[in-house]
Amino acid sequence: MNALTLPDIAAQATRQSLPLEWVGMRGIALPVSIEGQRLVAKADAGVSLDDGEARGIHMSRLYLALEMLERQNLSPTLLYQVLQEFLRSHEGLSTSAYLNIHTDLLLKQPALISPLSGWKTYPVTIAASLKNKVFHVELKIDVEYSSTCPCSAALARQLIQQQFIDDFANKPLQHADVLNWLGSTQGIVATPHSQRSTAQLHVHLDEFVDALPLNAIINDAEAALGTAVQTAVKRADEQAFALANGQNLMFCEDAARRLNLALRRTPGICQFHLRVIHAESLHAHDAVAESTWTRELP
Repeated sequence: MNALTLPDIAAQATRQSLPLEWVGMRGIALPVSIEGQRLVAKADAGVSLDDGEARGIHMSRLYLALEMLERQNLSPTLLYQVLQEFLRSHEGLSTSAYLNIHTDLLLKQPALISPLSGWKTYPVTIAASLKNKVFHVELKIDVEYSSTCPCSAALARQLIQQQFIDDFANKPLQHADVLNWLGSTQGIVATPHSQRSTAQLHVHLDEFVDALPLNAIINDAEAALGTAVQTAVKRADEQAFALANGQNLMFCEDAARRLNLALRRTPGICQFHLRVIHAESLHAHDAVAESTWTRELP
């Protein structure tokens, strides 16, 4: 008895001749390595369906090509090789290939003063495309930080000044009395409000970058902001963080400008769009600022 040939429905012609820009899969679970660190990721893999007569693509071929990501450290070169395999396995059907990788980069960050350290996650998306033989890589990174409102700081200082006038008017000032007053809730009657904030960075990499500059981007962004959120801390670290916030007052506009200037100097970036979100502790809404930059051609 002869074995029946398994049907290939995708190879059949469609009733409607219409090319499609993107066909593939989303949310494919797989492990990846970034700078030697093994991470759990989700991938979106797809190609264009340029042959409008074809019913569909070969999704299993995309899935199998992703095995290349399990064996090597993620790099632009590896991403290019995977996209080339997407197109090779769809020769005659596709001229464009796409791959998005979503993961949480895990970095161990030191405390400000004490010898403690702890792990922080940074949501990352790596988006690669090979379209009309042009290869392109983009990175999306979220960086959390603290922001203290300059307006609320000024208002708090004014209330403290008024309280000082009320408590010491027409009284001889004694050093010990003033020192005790400064350290009491009677004297410091108001504090400025601060909020956990997020910088959403979307950068386009230069064509010939040979590594993914994730750590460099994160380090440059946190240095520019000055108040990255902490992990394990002691009281000395918490006090240092309070000092950094007090000397680093910023509106969302200030944060966006700082990041813009910092990312311009980060090697390997030719273009970016950034958004900063200050999750207001005063208002029920967020304060947001956005900024873009494209390097001018020589």
